[in-house]
Amino acid sequence: MVDTSRRNAFKLLAAGAASAPFALKATPSNACAEKPPAWAHGPENQRKADLGNGTYLNPIVAGDHPDPTILKDGADYYMTFTPFDAYPGIVIWHATDLLNWSPITAALSKSIGTVFAVDLCKHDGRYFIYIPAAPQGQAWSIYVIWADDIHGPWSDPIDLKIPGCIDPGHIVGEDGKRYLFVNGIRKIRLADNGLATDGSLEPAYSPWRYPDDWVVEDFAPEGPKLLRHGEWFYLITAVGGTAGPPTSHMVIAARSKSIHGPWEHCPHNPLVRTTSAAEPWWSRGHASLVEGPAGDWWMVYHGYENGFRTLGRQTLLEPIEWTADGWFRAKGGDLSRPLPAPKGGQRSASGFALSDDFTRNKFGVQWSLFQPAPGDMQRVQHKKGALLLAAKGQSPADSSPLTCLVGDRSYVAEVTLDLLDDAEGGVLLFYNHKAFVGVGFTPQHMKTFEYADELAWMQQAMPTSSVRIRLMNDNNVVTWHYSHDDGKTWVLHGLRMETSGMHHNVFGGFLSLKVGIYSANKGSIRIRDFTYRAIG
Repeated sequence: MVDTSRRNAFKLLAAGAASAPFALKATPSNACAEKPPAWAHGPENQRKADLGNGTYLNPIVAGDHPDPTILKDGADYYMTFTPFDAYPGIVIWHATDLLNWSPITAALSKSIGTVFAVDLCKHDGRYFIYIPAAPQGQAWSIYVIWADDIHGPWSDPIDLKIPGCIDPGHIVGEDGKRYLFVNGIRKIRLADNGLATDGSLEPAYSPWRYPDDWVVEDFAPEGPKLLRHGEWFYLITAVGGTAGPPTSHMVIAARSKSIHGPWEHCPHNPLVRTTSAAEPWWSRGHASLVEGPAGDWWMVYHGYENGFRTLGRQTLLEPIEWTADGWFRAKGGDLSRPLPAPKGGQRSASGFALSDDFTRNKFGVQWSLFQPAPGDMQRVQHKKGALLLAAKGQSPADSSPLTCLVGDRSYVAEVTLDLLDDAEGGVLLFYNHKAFVGVGFTPQHMKTFEYADELAWMQQAMPTSSVRIRLMNDNNVVTWHYSHDDGKTWVLHGLRMETSGMHHNVFGGFLSLKVGIYSANKGSIRIRDFTYRAIG
């Protein structure tokens, strides 16, 4: 059975590629038996949650957007995610309907090393982001940045000197004081301005335990998020481990009339959990509650997509209901089906185009360097219609490639690379330095990378100063083409690659497989005319 919509997309993308017309790879063996979910389409055919008929289909933010933290600010909603090592980073997304999200700014402009789950909040008219980070060679601590306008400017990070903690959650107690809860689950009081601590770290809550025979990764109580609703404080926590078996992660809750406890376990725990590997979303957890535009309530959390762990943890939206006993229940049910969309809000912009002519700076919002060292941003120069990336390392394995996060199961990306001063450059699907595939060019040769190493037997003599490279990722099967006449004719690369195993459970790091562009050895590469289109 042939997917005609995908075939037609290939025909459009291959217009003018006379020497190597696209050949559609075989569809997955279950493609005829099980129709894939039908998303709507946004910019560049990217999948979109809002189906336009009063329903939506998860994810609401596709691709690697883990640990969502959400803020309702009047009629506006803001959300941000774990940025890992990216800087500019901590991209803030905006919506007015809880469903259609688009990025507005990158709040973190200074490198503080690896960043995990942050917390975005507003207090006394000022915005704060609490950031667990581990600067290179240093221990984890909690930092904070602040702004009087959500669009910035945001302050430089301030180290709160809370050692060994991640996953902060901000709350104002019944005493009017500000607190951070962290993994553990522990809490610490903050100064009234939120920019220093005013107390010591102490135990706060002993989380509910699941039955011993459940198949999970580990207990790992983390991701505490809090809200005050009526006379109760509610504490929403993740347990079970972030990855591992599909049935690991889960959402639990507790409540108390005081921020200092005692906390009682929710009788409905776990509120969200994947119970079978047949479900469309795995390892669901790290939730926050938010009131919708119409006064109803919703839960945002992350999960891995069944069969596409390569995309990282993606952001999901599920309706909840408050019950007569003062608790709440998730009522999304089968997330493979469309759900009724939030009501009452104005439809907001959805997503953004990844194609880039490099006439404006999209660093942070779209592009980032992988694990940049201090000063690595000096490798990047913006020229009109191009981006220059200075060489680093000898190959993708020790470079810091430029990466672009994607959220589609299948897509085609193209870019032109000019090799300056004997530089080497190429295009990758990049997870980390231990897991990548790609095609690269020196002024003398074409190189092929698989299993995070060059395949020496595939190296070809090929004098090159400028090359356009096409990457097609079709359900984790990768096909390459290259062109030396700016895309008028194309040559099919002789090796296809399968990448479904390049994810956290194999290589660690909680990352995703991104489109990457590397520059190595010496000199620089000039990057021009990046185009992207989802297929299927």
